[in-house]
Amino acid sequence: MRTWLRQHREALARALGRLGAQRMATLLNALVIGVALSLPAGGYLLLSGLQGVAQRVSYEPQVSVFLKAGAAQADLEARMRRDPRVAGLRFVSRDEALAELRVTEELADVVAQLERNPLPDAFVVRSADAAPAALEALAEALRALPGVARVQVDSAWAQRLAALVRTGRLALGALAVLLATGLVAVTFNTIRLQILTQREEIEVSRLLGASDGFVRRPLLYLGFLQGLAGGALGLAILAGALAVLNVGVRELAQTYGSSFSLPFLPWDDALSVVGFSGFLGWLGSAMSVSRHLR
Repeated sequence: MRTWLRQHREALARALGRLGAQRMATLLNALVIGVALSLPAGGYLLLSGLQGVAQRVSYEPQVSVFLKAGAAQADLEARMRRDPRVAGLRFVSRDEALAELRVTEELADVVAQLERNPLPDAFVVRSADAAPAALEALAEALRALPGVARVQVDSAWAQRLAALVRTGRLALGALAVLLATGLVAVTFNTIRLQILTQREEIEVSRLLGASDGFVRRPLLYLGFLQGLAGGALGLAILAGALAVLNVGVRELAQTYGSSFSLPFLPWDDALSVVGFSGFLGWLGSAMSVSRHLR
């Protein structure tokens, strides 16, 4: 065990020495890896922000039914409750709706200047079926009722937002796979050049009885360390881009009376990104070493 640990320490030291001797090449490789990793990580942050917004919105299928002035509320309520497509019903009077607007910070001044209440009475109808076709059919049936001025499907935009988040996750997964393949290819080529540079040294080591493991270890550590450096640099790029982006996001959120901003990756996710980057570097190195040492 001691011999095995000593061999790995020596291999790690040789890998660090090679990185230090080729600082510019190491920095450029880490920059390529960091930029490639920051793209899917940034997309993940944006989708997480959108998902957080979407989770604040109710996806329960609802239809708002606005009544004409003087409409028979009791008769309309009875008709709607008899419809099997209606799972629930709630009446919102015009005075209740105006009171809700008064407590809204952005609209309080506007409501205070109104001479009369312009809002109509309304019913909030909960549909038994969330399918878009079923919601539209229910809305058409409610529009045909006497005393109904307007019917609006409330949750359609929230459902579109949820569908957009799901589509974005699929696209982000495809992008991550493509970039991960590119990172493996970059490391593969870097280690290949390193092997060609040290070809004579490797041949002499083998003539002296060095095993493939002895030759392989420092190259595997080299790929792993390059991956770690690229992952750390990718997180730094992401943090800088997020700081710049959040300036505009906060200004936009303030116009809606919110303090929303895009958070940075949690520590466990950040460590996972660095660890995954190191694994990709090791994988590319292992493939290159196995290919060229043969």
